[in-house]
Amino acid sequence: MSEEPQGWFAKLRAGLSRSSEKLGDNLSSVFTKSKLDDAMLEEIEEALIAADLGPAMAARVSAKLAAEKYDKAVTEAEVRQVVADEIEKVLRPVAKPLEVVAFPRPQTVLVVGVNGSGKTTTIAKLAHLFQEQDYRVMLAAGDTFRAAAIEQLQVWGGRIGAPVISSKVGADAAGLAYESLEKARSGGFDALIIDTAGRLQNKQGLMDELAKVKRVLSKLMLSAPHDVVLVLDATTGQNALNQIEVFREVAGVTGLVMTKLDGTARGGVLVAAAERFKLPIHAVGVGETIDDLRPFDPKAFAEALAGINPGVGVK
Repeated sequence: MSEEPQGWFAKLRAGLSRSSEKLGDNLSSVFTKSKLDDAMLEEIEEALIAADLGPAMAARVSAKLAAEKYDKAVTEAEVRQVVADEIEKVLRPVAKPLEVVAFPRPQTVLVVGVNGSGKTTTIAKLAHLFQEQDYRVMLAAGDTFRAAAIEQLQVWGGRIGAPVISSKVGADAAGLAYESLEKARSGGFDALIIDTAGRLQNKQGLMDELAKVKRVLSKLMLSAPHDVVLVLDATTGQNALNQIEVFREVAGVTGLVMTKLDGTARGGVLVAAAERFKLPIHAVGVGETIDDLRPFDPKAFAEALAGINPGVGVK
């Protein structure tokens, strides 16, 4: 990998600093008493919910503190550690890198998400992650609804040296997907990453289009698409949960990538998403450059979000 482990952790901490500060500000206001009582537990729960961690996580932390510290002195640092530990417990089972395991090749990845979520840029960054592992990657500009999406993917493909299959605006997305899989297979590519339309105004139309794309891919390769990855914009906060609900129904999402964690104080929503949906989290992004999306590490994320000193074992 092009990032040193601690270099990436520092970037993750910096990216999550606004989320961490929001949680810290909320918690700091709680510590006005010396002993943990019911009122203080309730305030801690409210602080965690306000930090977008969700009611389930808030209840878990509260129960843990009540079991271990009730009617005893408790510090903010101790609460942060419990928060980090409980977040990691929720995130660890769903932390799963996106891997090239398909045989025969290529691993076919359908990428979905609303317009503006960073979907097209994320495709290039996922392709770069595969290239770092010496896989040959092809991209397909399947969001044929928007000229900007096609052009943006072509630009990124040029930057990372990945061929991009594209067509004119308004072309049949399923036809393009079929053509790209044919070319990726005959060209001996290890992975094919396909962009898709992200308009939700007409949910039925989007559902029909994605169903058709998946159907034509499976005609050519029974197991394709191998992954349906939803790109979420962290700045949307709790609305990300609604997007997961919709795209799980519309596209059969198999995993998540969260972008723009550096632009928000609402990064805790990823924890709420993990607790509620149990979908694999493949990667997180904290910036604009090609190296700013890395495989998801639950311990690093939990510690950065809780604002405690980094541990070991960071990817």
